Amino acid sequence: MQSFKKTRPVWMAALFIYLFANASAQIVDFAAQGIVRVTPRETDSVLTNPGIGFTTFQRFNGDTLNKGLEWTEGKPIDYQRFNGNRSNKDYPSTTLAYFRVYWRFLEPEKGKFNWAIIDQALQTAHERHQALMLRVAPYGEGNHKGNDVPDWYRELVGSRNEWFTDSAGWRVDPEDARYAQYFGRMIAALGKRYDGHPDLDAVDLSIVGFWGEGRGAALLSQNTRTALVDAYTDHFKQTPLITLLTDKKTQEYALSKAPVGWRADCLGDMGGFDKNWSHMFDYYPEGIINFGMQDAWKKAPVSLEVCWVMQKWKDEGWDINYIIDQSLKWHVSSFNAKSSAVPKEWQQPVNRWLNKMGYRFVLRKFTYPKAIKRGGKLSFTSWWENKGVAPIYRNDFVFAIRLRQGSQTVVRTTGAVLTSWLPGDNLYDNAIFLPYDLPSGAYTLEIGIVNRQTQVPAVQLAIEGRAPDGWYPMGSIQVQ
Repeated sequence: MQSFKKTRPVWMAALFIYLFANASAQIVDFAAQGIVRVTPRETDSVLTNPGIGFTTFQRFNGDTLNKGLEWTEGKPIDYQRFNGNRSNKDYPSTTLAYFRVYWRFLEPEKGKFNWAIIDQALQTAHERHQALMLRVAPYGEGNHKGNDVPDWYRELVGSRNEWFTDSAGWRVDPEDARYAQYFGRMIAALGKRYDGHPDLDAVDLSIVGFWGEGRGAALLSQNTRTALVDAYTDHFKQTPLITLLTDKKTQEYALSKAPVGWRADCLGDMGGFDKNWSHMFDYYPEGIINFGMQDAWKKAPVSLEVCWVMQKWKDEGWDINYIIDQSLKWHVSSFNAKSSAVPKEWQQPVNRWLNKMGYRFVLRKFTYPKAIKRGGKLSFTSWWENKGVAPIYRNDFVFAIRLRQGSQTVVRTTGAVLTSWLPGDNLYDNAIFLPYDLPSGAYTLEIGIVNRQTQVPAVQLAIEGRAPDGWYPMGSIQVQ
């Protein structure tokens, strides 16, 4: 305090004391200068927003969950009858539907693709207010024919099955040049057809191994690795890609071609395979760093999948809070719990998880002029806090301002780069111009994060005051 007295006049100290003791007077004085200052109140409600949170698996919002410890994958979706109710019992509502299908079902005949499988999944996801996450796996595990590569490819390469080395489980030999040629051709065709589809949220960069999980990827020759990765990165330029966390060579090469994210398919394993080894202690922490993926989350999503199902975690006595905290440290945006029930006792920690997973935008302060002339420049300032652990990744969402007077509205989108809003504070100050023919009068100024094409609000903010149509009123502005 002594230094304050030495460096500042007594009148300034008195002014600070007055302002802190009369905060409302400070706001009135500020507004009297022609500026409205808004500090919205934060909410702790769970928000269901695009691209983040839980995903359904081989199912959609409103479908019946898997029973017990079981789940299905790899086959075409067995669609359930929909009664119009999108709510999920014992499972969070989601904006993401994850679909994993084997190559054999997409290309039953050489060069002839059954796109109807994906088209129907995309349409159903859209109808249930979800976007699709997709993995085309080359094959599955086990002797059932439905888990194999396509019949025509099996005839080409012969009957030898399950090529094993020290760490690889391959249904067919990926070093046979025909594997990269034909599997890569199918992926290229997939990208040409679906890249940038508004209902496609992300695609897994799946190249080898049972379920496409990448087992044995480290053993690939660089020529084979390059051909398989290129099939994705050369043809998916808009839809985010997510690589399986497999090995340094594959991850490094993929990152050299595109800003890929990463996926892990056994979140929560605390010793279910071996009491002296687990994914949570002995693979993921080391792999993220050793494979060079620790900063990938800044440009592309991290998506994790439950090991077994969450009920298995509970039966084993594994610490749900430890699992959640580790995933948040790794900047998770989405989590596939395999459409299996979340234990009721874990609702509170799961809600905590949902409130941190991905992005969570809190508008801390917004200022704008009390009055503006028609055709004039409306300058504003905004301070945002991203209280999640990741940015938003798709660039089809934009920050917009709307002026509304009864049925008269004008919407202006801004140039805010939302994909750069990392966790923590973000400032965005800019201006919009109003039309010359805008009728004069008092308008309500509203803000929102909208779909770029439709200009309809698409992202809920973690503040109070959301209107039924998704916009957030900031206050009144006079158009003169």
